[in-house]
Amino acid sequence: MRILIIEDETRIAGRIERMTRGFFAQKLERLDRFESVGEGLSFLEDQEIDVLLLDLNLNGEDGFTLLESVISRSFHTIVISAYTEKAITAFEYGVLDFVAKPFDENRLAQAFLRISSPQQAAKGLRFLAVKKAGEISMVDIKDLIYIKGAGIYSELHLSNGKLELHDKSLEKLEQLLPAAFERVHKSYIVAIDQCEKIMVNSGSKYDLLLKNGELIPVGRTRYPQLKEKLFESL
Repeated sequence: MRILIIEDETRIAGRIERMTRGFFAQKLERLDRFESVGEGLSFLEDQEIDVLLLDLNLNGEDGFTLLESVISRSFHTIVISAYTEKAITAFEYGVLDFVAKPFDENRLAQAFLRISSPQQAAKGLRFLAVKKAGEISMVDIKDLIYIKGAGIYSELHLSNGKLELHDKSLEKLEQLLPAAFERVHKSYIVAIDQCEKIMVNSGSKYDLLLKNGELIPVGRTRYPQLKEKLFESL
């Protein structure tokens, strides 16, 4: 696990670092700390990380400036800030969690647990950011039909027939998306409201028929939960 902390208050940064090292222990490969937006951006130009722990007020600088610059990157971001009124906006930028200051070790641990344990809790998420030709555009999650894993990337299949490539893996997107989406296969996440019915085939194999006519494979172990969720949505 490679983690970057961007926090301008030395005491708080030290506290976050101690809690982070205590939680991840031997899983922590590298931890870096910076105090400003510029330092953080310079570091991220050359380094890959798994998690960014970001304050929103950095010596008068707006942490959203950094967040906007890295919005389509593959790592998760956890905002740690006293500006709780900015929480909804932060979730719209695709952050994994918003930890309000003052915080304790248990609250930060809850945020860390979401990194390794997929949860349907990003209720404020409205958009996914995609980078194309050097520019960043926002995809409304209401336009998502399904997402297909493509190695370290993910394909976003949209209601207008277009396909966009996202820098986050399927596993990381699963952690971000709200309960309206379901992981039905190791390679697919679907929007429940786009599902028509489950097709039961010979050999205990299953397919999911979408409202646009496409068929998505369903993993055997995921079939019971999908069936239950589709029944609930009726």
